[in-house]
Amino acid sequence: MRSNRIRTTVIAATALLAALSLTACGADNGNNESSKAGSATTVANTIDKQATSQPESPSRPRSATPKAGATEAPVTNSGTKTSGSGTTKHTAPPARTDANKAGTTAGTATSSTKTATCTGSNTRTSVSKVTRPINHLLLTVTNTGNRTCYAYYAPKLRFDDAQAVFPILEDSQPQAVVTLNPGESAYASIGLTGEPGAGPAPRKATHLQVNFAGKNPGSTSGTAAELNLPANTVWDDNGFVTYWQTEMSDALQY
Repeated sequence: MRSNRIRTTVIAATALLAALSLTACGADNGNNESSKAGSATTVANTIDKQATSQPESPSRPRSATPKAGATEAPVTNSGTKTSGSGTTKHTAPPARTDANKAGTTAGTATSSTKTATCTGSNTRTSVSKVTRPINHLLLTVTNTGNRTCYAYYAPKLRFDDAQAVFPILEDSQPQAVVTLNPGESAYASIGLTGEPGAGPAPRKATHLQVNFAGKNPGSTSGTAAELNLPANTVWDDNGFVTYWQTEMSDALQY
């Protein structure tokens, strides 16, 4: 572009020189030469000023100016740009499923709602001697299973190789069936002897078999518990055993 402007200026100067030459026609040689020299100097200075006054065009195009208000779009975590609003859009993670947890809870709830009959296989049974009342033993049964069990009625006892079941004290029947959650215990007291002289002579025993009643009256459920009796245990046929009680004190009041 600069070369084109210089070329135009040169052409204009040439035309000016031609005009000056025609005007100076008829003058003497000395004056004519002097006039030509001055005119040439003036034209040269004019060309030089015009050439130097033209701004230099840049050799490369300028980058486009961004529009007013435009902002650089932020980069999201995924490496892609969002719109120019300047806000980053986060995609919510997929909802976490708790299928395993729900299954575990459901299984726990199911097992906790199931119940069983207390027997020798899901309980621990022990027998101990007490000081009060005299001639009494305390029978304790503890639920060792993972489900609630029912201690129905009264335990069915046999001393050693006795043929008959030890008598049950009906007056000790509680208002409701004793329910044992895992880890809980129930109690029954054993009155070893009755009124002196009211029956066969007392006899010693070293072993006690404890059978558990079923839901139906008179029935027996599950396996029996086999216990060793405290030393010097003496019993007779007039003794009794109470129903299962929730509290030890309730069992020992008879």
